[in-house]
Amino acid sequence: MFAKSDVEAGPTPAPLYPTMTESPELRWSFIRKVYSIVAVQLLLTVAVGAVVVTFRHPIVTFFTTTNGGLACYILILLTPFVTLIPLFCCHQHHPINYVLLGIFTISLSFAVGLSCAFSRGKVILEATILTAVVVVSLTLFTFWAAKRGYDFNFLGPFLFGALMMLIVFGFIQILFPMGKFSVMIYGCLAALIFCGYIVFDTDNLIKRYTYDEYILAAISLYLDIINLFLALLTIFGGADS
Repeated sequence: MFAKSDVEAGPTPAPLYPTMTESPELRWSFIRKVYSIVAVQLLLTVAVGAVVVTFRHPIVTFFTTTNGGLACYILILLTPFVTLIPLFCCHQHHPINYVLLGIFTISLSFAVGLSCAFSRGKVILEATILTAVVVVSLTLFTFWAAKRGYDFNFLGPFLFGALMMLIVFGFIQILFPMGKFSVMIYGCLAALIFCGYIVFDTDNLIKRYTYDEYILAAISLYLDIINLFLALLTIFGGADS
């Protein structure tokens, strides 16, 4: 009787990594939830970005020629950062966490759309395809590596230091523009750093995020993907100009 019940229950999923002590079913459920949230965020970003690119001429004219355009542009750029503060504080409070996540995603999507509005369609398509290939490849690699006992937690300090360097490099580029070649170097460095972050955050998704931190995990992966796309957009845009 017990053997029959075990057969009807189905095979137990294998552990995601050798030292796993928690239930694989619960961890897989958490992973599916996070990737579902990220998928909705990306679809929303594509939809908002497509609208901005479609109506880019009146939108760009508004931001570049009207008195309130610059103020609106700055507000749009600041909204995602301002929203992150209450979002991190309320990431376990439903439904306010989803409301804040929606505001964060829409405002950031609009900023991404504005970046695409100044790029050619071919450049956007190239950056999108390469981003998708890289994200899927690195995600599969991280799951494969975790299954074989590899751990990428050691990347945290190095990636943080590299990100700080990238931010300082960006400010220097804004204050003292060094030309197209420097912009392409910036894009290449950013792409490498956020490739590392995709591996690092996916490894945390598999091993370290708690079940209540699905919003934080989704934000981390979403930002990694968006920043990788923008970095590739910078590279292709510089090469195309």
